[in-house]
Amino acid sequence: MTLIRSIIFLLYFIMLTLMMGVLAFIIRWFIPHYALAYAKCWTALSIFGLKWICHIQIDVQGLEKLPQDRPFLIASQHQSAFDTLVWMNILSRPAYIMKHELTRIPLLGPMLLLAGMIPIDRKGGSAALRKLTATAIEKAAQGFQIIIFPQGTRTSYGEHLPIQPGIALLAKETKLPIFPVITNSGLHWPKKGILKFRGTIYIRVGLPLSPTLPRKELLTTLQETWEKMEKQPF
Repeated sequence: MTLIRSIIFLLYFIMLTLMMGVLAFIIRWFIPHYALAYAKCWTALSIFGLKWICHIQIDVQGLEKLPQDRPFLIASQHQSAFDTLVWMNILSRPAYIMKHELTRIPLLGPMLLLAGMIPIDRKGGSAALRKLTATAIEKAAQGFQIIIFPQGTRTSYGEHLPIQPGIALLAKETKLPIFPVITNSGLHWPKKGILKFRGTIYIRVGLPLSPTLPRKELLTTLQETWEKMEKQPF
């Protein structure tokens, strides 16, 4: 049943994305200020399909820690494509930091930019980081909450890769508090293959870290915080 449900969800997800991608031309041409709301609709329907077809539930813990009146940084583990969807409907004005290649995807790419996502050229070196921080400062001033995956790529559940230093520069320049986030999404939506395993995806928000921490200390503290949070049962 797992394989059958996974295939049905894949077909649902592809058809939903194609249909909404075509309809997105209306948003882009006539009402671009609705791009974020449209993106939220797509992610909400995607997650609805995940719950209904694959019997995967979502439990988000610690949302009360997030400020309601100012922007902030979410520093999340990244185990699954699910992580790139879920914050769209948790936060009021989410802005994911994403790889620049995604902006080239037909139909989807232009909408990502209109919705407020922040692309980064991972091969662009220091110039790309400067552009990233400038855009992030602008988004924060507009009230966006910024989501970054500091390890830079998807990992398997329980796997730890080095945290990239970009998160420290971003925190320093934006002066936003950093909220560490852990998840077990890789157990139910693995980074490879099409299988989706029934159960509950947990997301846990930790206490904020100060953006004034020195770079090395911030990276170490974030990693240690993730590890401490992982030891606590969901």
